[in-house]
Amino acid sequence: MRVLAAVLGLAALVAASSPQATSAQGRQFRTSVTVVRLPVVVRGRAGELVRGLTAADFEVREDGQLQKIAHFTEGESGAELPLHLGLLLDTSGSMEKDLRAATNAAIRFVQAADGAADVTFMDFDESVRVGRFMPPSYPQLFERIRNRKSGGGTALYDALGVYLESTLDRDGQHVMVLFTDGGDSRSRMGFGKLLDLLRLGNVMVYAIGYLENQLSTDRMTGQLRVTQIAREAGGEAFFPTSANEIHGVYARILDELASRYTVGYVSSNAKADGRFRRVDVRLARPDLQSAKVRTRSGYLAVQASGGR
Repeated sequence: MRVLAAVLGLAALVAASSPQATSAQGRQFRTSVTVVRLPVVVRGRAGELVRGLTAADFEVREDGQLQKIAHFTEGESGAELPLHLGLLLDTSGSMEKDLRAATNAAIRFVQAADGAADVTFMDFDESVRVGRFMPPSYPQLFERIRNRKSGGGTALYDALGVYLESTLDRDGQHVMVLFTDGGDSRSRMGFGKLLDLLRLGNVMVYAIGYLENQLSTDRMTGQLRVTQIAREAGGEAFFPTSANEIHGVYARILDELASRYTVGYVSSNAKADGRFRRVDVRLARPDLQSAKVRTRSGYLAVQASGGR
């Protein structure tokens, strides 16, 4: 539990700087690991999304041990497993030239993502600001997005930590879309702790890294970090080279959200020992052996929150 305490303690400290952020203080834990839900995307040899698969088409292993699939959905599953969308926007000073294109694309993305039960919007520079919006309040969300101004340093890891921590006691599917230039200059949360927090939760992460205004050395580091964050959580990282490409990236993300699978199982290893459990999802059908399956790398088997 040391990893859990350290990660959540820092996330709570960051959250305390924002009056709308969620605090981890007082959370109760039970001593069993519940359903492990894996977001899964399948693409064919030519990169096309593979739709229409069933639970029988998949094979799930945890640390090499075959698991029994207990839950399966394709795309949006409605009230049974609502989709909670997180939209994180970097508004630090280094984003000044690109902020208008980023905000316009983000608004169009939310308008098109009509399957989401709500949107948690976070904009961040060296501070983190959080708000949650239901569909009837989207006009207020769009106004807030449009009114963002750039300035200050960048607390990228802190912002990610606040969002991830807020999802730990909320049921449903969680998808985060991050727009950033990949830099971090102000976070109190280290990159290693951020990866631990990704492994604690169940958030699929898509990251849009607009790195064109970064120095070449910073650009390489930012690209590596952003890619690792997304792939650790079963998502993908995109690096458009012009503002004209941003809308296409959001369209690709929407296409994946409508075509993804959610595969759930109860681990055959009931120990909440804090260890990392590596997961592997494969296709059981011989005719699909050339297809590529993408999911999260695994999870930390800690005591589960009462809301999960």
